[in-house]
Amino acid sequence: MSIYDKLNENQREGVMSTEGPVLLLAGAGSGKTRVLTTRVAYLIEEKGVNPANILAITFTNKAAAEMKERIANMVGIAGGGIWVMTFHAACVRILKSNADKVGYDSSFTIYDSDDQKTLMREILKRLQIDTKVYRERYFLNAISNGKNELLSPEAYRDRVGNDFAMNRIADVYKEYQDTLRKNNAMDFDDLIMKTVELFANNQDVLNYYQEKFRYIMVDEYQDTNSAQFALVSKLAAKYRNICVVGDDDQSIYRFRGANIRNILDFEHFYPEATVIKLEQNYRSTQTILDAANAVISNNESRKDKKLWTDKGAGNPIHFRQFENAYGEAEFICDDIQKKEKEGVIRYSDCAVLFRTNAQTRLVEERFVVKGVPYDIVGGVNFYARREIKDLLAYLKTVANGRDDVAVKRIINVPRRGIGETSIDKITNFAAKKNISFFDAMCEADLVSTLGKAEAKVRAFTAMIEHFREVMRETDLLQLITTIINETEYIQSIEYGGEEDAVSRVENIDELVSKIVSFEENNQDGTLTDFLNEVALVADIDFVAGDSGRVLLMTLHSAKGLEFPHVYIAGMEDGVFPSYLSLEALDPESEIEEERRLAYVGITRARECLTLTCAKQRMLRGQTFYNSISRFLREIPSSLLDTRIGAFRKMKVTVPVKKYTSPENRPYIAGGAGALQGSGIGQGIPSLGQNPDYQAGDRVTHIKYGMGTVQKIEQGAKDYQVTVEFDTAGQKIMYAAFAKLKKI
Repeated sequence: MSIYDKLNENQREGVMSTEGPVLLLAGAGSGKTRVLTTRVAYLIEEKGVNPANILAITFTNKAAAEMKERIANMVGIAGGGIWVMTFHAACVRILKSNADKVGYDSSFTIYDSDDQKTLMREILKRLQIDTKVYRERYFLNAISNGKNELLSPEAYRDRVGNDFAMNRIADVYKEYQDTLRKNNAMDFDDLIMKTVELFANNQDVLNYYQEKFRYIMVDEYQDTNSAQFALVSKLAAKYRNICVVGDDDQSIYRFRGANIRNILDFEHFYPEATVIKLEQNYRSTQTILDAANAVISNNESRKDKKLWTDKGAGNPIHFRQFENAYGEAEFICDDIQKKEKEGVIRYSDCAVLFRTNAQTRLVEERFVVKGVPYDIVGGVNFYARREIKDLLAYLKTVANGRDDVAVKRIINVPRRGIGETSIDKITNFAAKKNISFFDAMCEADLVSTLGKAEAKVRAFTAMIEHFREVMRETDLLQLITTIINETEYIQSIEYGGEEDAVSRVENIDELVSKIVSFEENNQDGTLTDFLNEVALVADIDFVAGDSGRVLLMTLHSAKGLEFPHVYIAGMEDGVFPSYLSLEALDPESEIEEERRLAYVGITRARECLTLTCAKQRMLRGQTFYNSISRFLREIPSSLLDTRIGAFRKMKVTVPVKKYTSPENRPYIAGGAGALQGSGIGQGIPSLGQNPDYQAGDRVTHIKYGMGTVQKIEQGAKDYQVTVEFDTAGQKIMYAAFAKLKKI
């Protein structure tokens, strides 16, 4: 039996439709990865296409790795020339060869969100903008949205006209972009935007890649933004052999810039397109699929399709309503623990999904009390941990001395007596001479009033030059070993007296192992290649396949995953769908996005789905009385093991009122995914004094024990504190209620 005989009829059509534009509408669990990988094999083995002429774009490194492995199993070494990678990874490879054409050199640095915040903080200080009024994230979000629409700082200013506030953003955008270029750095949005810019201004480069990629495939097409659409369109313009795979019913990232019209209007852009529906599901029972179909059918902006399976009806969907959120959390914990003790499940078979991160607290508390092992997806990324970022900053400085953010991070790590005053003097000197911070350090003798710090600065630059010599003469393993040893970084951790010293050293060991693995798999790989690879790692790439723990995560984080047993908590109007969507200026569009999120959550379950809600729920000292979620009420009663009964027709009890601006709404404004509600209850505490602890301090909590403060952010009514607890993992809480005590 050939690999093509294992496909169903529609999958086979998707594999063999190779010429011209193709839209594969792939429902959840319909085997789209099998279709994509088999399609690659078909192109190579049956159509004689050179592997180097194939580009396959995914959205996560995890998906790319799985696709590469499957292709290798099918076609062997012949598939080695295919580009199978994320949008960002593909753009990095293209830009590395053509960086000079967009004003960079090939050793450019990629800034993560922390680097962006650090840079933005400096820019706002430079422009004398009060960060208590305008947070860094306010400007970064606006700039990201502009880049997703391919707007340069100048084009952004032209679009906003005379609007004062928007012109302030334009000022910051220009300064931000100028500083990035000066630092020889790009953020993630730049990787796409600069590649589109490269193609627009260099026809010869575009011709090269159009000839190279005669067959293009794009996975998760419903998640593409306008910039990604432009990129793919330019690449496919010559041969038009573009196959996009996606599901409009799973388009849930509008807040990140995803444009659902890219997939809904595909036939408009490619009138000759072949459209193929993949509706047979290989993951879930028919009962679960019937529930998903019933919910999503209420959306108007969608392409018609209906999931089905030959696996049978399976168990009914479990619905449970509780008096309050405490009862809900108690049930979820007890139900999972009971099934595990009976041998029905393993803990790793279970996932508990929430609309927002804030909802996890009560379930976490019950898990801690009952001893149920769990992990939270979306915690601190390995490469975002302090010790890892420090060592990566050393590597970045060695590779790219123009990266001021990296240099300033490590200039006094470990402590070497170079204070903030000296750093400010060097910064001002660099600005006057229009040179990088590191280059200014190399001219320390010209920096007035530097005094005794001059010798320490010179010692630092000499050390970096020594590391560069090591890089030129040896390999990455020797380089990182030299950095660790000569800076005495591990000794500084061990002598620092912090309780997490052992785990921090273990993290460093893991980084060294990563470097060894990189060199084994990339014999010609450079330091810049390594830094680019780790910069492109996403949170989802750290989700363990069988961790032996229950996974807690938001519905957004669950996309692309599946579990035998899924619990979706907080199925209430005002929670899910969120209050923000219910009172939006365009509620129909917002609720359709929320409904797609419900569809994603339901279709994560393979065997058993449990939906829970509470009659009342407390948020920041306020009690909310919400009706059962409309999404739950859209599921036919025949599919549930507990009848909703009278609750099915209950009206929404959250008062829905229109407000002229976010500032005069009665709820706490939050970012994408924040839970919001009406003013029922005793009100919200006013913003108090600054907490007596700061990032990096050790604190203790009455329930979670000891932990380390990761960051503190000022919200509208209170300070939001992120703490990495030694035993309970990462928690995000508000200072007024957390009552953290500095150790």
